[in-house]
This record gives sequence, structure tokens and C-alpha cells, in this order.
Amino acid sequence: MKRDAKQGAPSFVSAQQVAQLAGVSRSAVSRAFTPGASIAAETRDKVDRAAAQLGYRVNDLARGLLANRSRLVGLVVTKPELGFRAHLVAALSRALIRRGNVPFLINTGDSEVEIQAAQTALFGYRAEATIILSGSPPASFAELARQNGQPLVMLGRSEPDCDHVRIDNAGAAAKAAALFVGRGIMRLGLAGSDSGTPSIVERERAFVAEAQRLGATVQTARGGDSDYAGGQQAAAVLLGQAERPQAIFCVNDLIAIGLLDAARIRFKLRVPGDLSVIGFDDIPEASWDAYRLTTFRQDPDEMAARAIEQLDRRLADPGAAPSIIQLDPVLILRDSTRNE
Repeated sequence: MKRDAKQGAPSFVSAQQVAQLAGVSRSAVSRAFTPGASIAAETRDKVDRAAAQLGYRVNDLARGLLANRSRLVGLVVTKPELGFRAHLVAALSRALIRRGNVPFLINTGDSEVEIQAAQTALFGYRAEATIILSGSPPASFAELARQNGQPLVMLGRSEPDCDHVRIDNAGAAAKAAALFVGRGIMRLGLAGSDSGTPSIVERERAFVAEAQRLGATVQTARGGDSDYAGGQQAAAVLLGQAERPQAIFCVNDLIAIGLLDAARIRFKLRVPGDLSVIGFDDIPEASWDAYRLTTFRQDPDEMAARAIEQLDRRLADPGAAPSIIQLDPVLILRDSTRNE
């Protein structure tokens, strides 16, 4: 990129400049960068050398618009910086780039103004597909994608007439309850979240139902959000009681980490001697020596690969029936639960 001498604004090297330096026609430059196009080896070599000297790159956006295919894929998410979402966004971005797409992150925000701006950006740039992460983005994003004829993949939530990649939240939460009861712990706690996303709700309901079925009691507390502060808030309620829980299932690792810090620092509890804790996600911090959190692992790279699989399937057969891929999170046993 160089600066325009007249206006002082940056300008990109053009195909015409490459043609002039190489001593070939403009159409020869186009053929040189078009897969499968017919061009003499000598001419291609001249174009390649000139392009390298000038730092020329093909304008894929313009090429995509001419072909009515932008290569942009929208990643729609609320608070992409938090916990597992950040790792899933990173994994999806890597997978899409390998596929030849341009990931386009849409942070929906919380207010109506932010949501409207996010929708304008996503559909104004004619993304060729949309992937919606978690349960927070409004259903209006899915409806607009359908209206615009975009392939749509949902991660961690349910929408009609869409392709999905899901985690077995209920199965994992029930397994957490069974693990506690199986080790003789009958006074349980649930650290949830007021965010009320589908995944969070599934984990909360399944844990309580299985614990009660097994004869355990469950005390529930919810933080304002599914983050570290939410874990601290839940801990204040659950651990501030005279008869506190002996073990707590946290609906994600950020909540678990906030709760663990409160348990040890504020309430002077030993983990797992006085309190056992299980989280959900297996974010990198869960394995840190300060926490050694027992948790259920979601693999962001596997989820991203399955999302690409759904996208490829939909593009190959737009009329196919909606598909659901369900993944089983793996229990990772660490030091925040009793071993016996």
C-alpha cells in the first residue's frame, strides 16, 4: 500500500501497475491470479516477480462481490471476551481462515441501539453465512439470516429450521450430581447465572433434577452474569449460611473460579477438604495450580470443526433438512473434588 500523491490518502497497488512493471496486459495479470486460467509459464513468471516487487495482493473482496460471494462469515456473539466464548471465537476464526473465509466478528452488545448496529453491519456486508454463538444474541439475528438466504449454524442454542452444534449440557450436569452423591456428599449447591442462556438453564435444571432424584438436597444461588463476579456473588449466598453446601456445581469455569477464590480467601475453607467444586468448560485457567478445577471439557477446536462441517453441508445442499450435531463434554478430574 502506498499514499496517493494528490490526496495524501493510502492507496493499494493495482493490477494495472503490476501489468506495467511486468510488461504484460491487465488481463494477463487477472489470469495469473485466477485458479485454472490459461496463461503461459513465462508470462506467469513475469507477473509473479512484478507482484512480489510491488507487494501486490488480489482484492478478494472485490472479486467475491463480482462472483456474488463475499467469503465473509459472520460470527455473532455477546461478550466475546468472556471465558469459553473467547476460545471458541479464536478456534472458529482459525478454521474459517483455513477454509478460505474472512471471519467477521459481530459483538451484539446489550442495548437495542447496539443490536441494531450489529445487524446493519452483518447484513450490510452480505456475509455468505452466519454462525451464532451461545444463547445471548437475539433470535432476530437468526430470522434476518433466514430472510437473507444465508446458511446459518447455531452453537449452544436451539432455533427452528437451523443447523446446530450442541453440547450435552444435561448429561454432564447429571453426571456432576451423581459424582457428588457417589462420594457420599448429600448437601449440594448450585452456582448459576441470571443470564438465563439455554446452555446455563439446561445445566441448572439437569443438576437439580438428578441430585433430587438421588436423594440429595440442593441450595441454589445465581450471580448477575456468567463470570468471575457472578461466582463471587453466588459464593456469598451459598457459603454465608450456617449450613452451607458440602459440594457445589458451577455452570461454568469463570463462576467456579470466582467461587473458589471466595471460598478460600473470604470463608477460609479448604478445597476439597471442606468443599468440593465442579465447573464446566475447561478453560485454560481451570488447570492453573491456583485452582486445579474438576470440570467438564468443551473442545473449542472440535466445535469449530463441526460448525464448518455443518456449513459445508448446507452450502452443498441448501434444501437439506436441518442437522444437529451433539458433542459429549469430557469430565476432567482435578484437585477441587475429593478423590475417594
